[in-house]
Amino acid sequence: MKKLVYISILLALAVSCGRSYEETKRISRIERQRQMKADSAALKIAVMPTLDCLPMYVARQYNMFDSLGADVRLKFYSAHIDCDTALINNRVEGAITDLVRAQRLVEKGLKLNFVSSTDAYWLLVSNRNSRIKELKQLDDKMMSITRYSVTDMLGDKAVDSAKLKDERVYRVQINDVRVRLQMLHNNEMDAMFLTEPQATEALASKHKMLMDSRKLDYRMGAIVFREFAKSDTARQRQMDVFVRAYNMACDSINKYGVAKYKELVTKYCQVKEATADSIKGMKYSHVAPPREKDIEAAKAWLKKKQ
Repeated sequence: MKKLVYISILLALAVSCGRSYEETKRISRIERQRQMKADSAALKIAVMPTLDCLPMYVARQYNMFDSLGADVRLKFYSAHIDCDTALINNRVEGAITDLVRAQRLVEKGLKLNFVSSTDAYWLLVSNRNSRIKELKQLDDKMMSITRYSVTDMLGDKAVDSAKLKDERVYRVQINDVRVRLQMLHNNEMDAMFLTEPQATEALASKHKMLMDSRKLDYRMGAIVFREFAKSDTARQRQMDVFVRAYNMACDSINKYGVAKYKELVTKYCQVKEATADSIKGMKYSHVAPPREKDIEAAKAWLKKKQ
């Protein structure tokens, strides 16, 4: 009799646990569906571990998007090629990029709005151990770039200005900006193009600057979004909030300096805290369309390259 009681209790517990497990699975499935629906409705932006994304990091950290009434989410990548893929596959609505990459996507059939330029710039930095002090010494050296990007375009500019033979400078594609910097520190590359804050960290390690895109009067950084229907009022509202929050964040950074947000810089860009402290005088512009001459420069280079 006792055995029957114990068996009955065990069976009851098993049924109870079984129901609990099935219920848990059902709730988990519903929750996943809810999260997927919310993520689909949100305005998603592909960002990089670079300082041109700092206004978006500030807006996210201080709930500017939420307080203005829109669900804007940042999706983190380490290479622009991954941002491109996210745009192409509709995983994000917008991305931080450069005009060369954006224009190439347009020429491949992706409908994009060039919402704003950014204040990004690129430095060509040589390895301190390679003893390269001027562009002409890049002959028979390895230079890291990303194909069909502003760094590829600037690489051609460096080679041409030094009157070097194109095949004598070996362009190596390293897409991940953090890997690129690490290769410089590890003496695995002779020279490379870096934007901030990786450029400042490289110079702090006594690597040498050979070229600065700002001296060429290029403004090639860009924020782009996939086109959406004008009748899509929800997306339009999200875009309006994004612009307002971005501009607010720019004002705050300009007022207090990059160093004020060094915790965000070290967290998202994975550089030393001293690097963020040492970046002085960097200013951020409000959302404004890219200059036509920069778009034309990107188009002309792509036409020549292709």
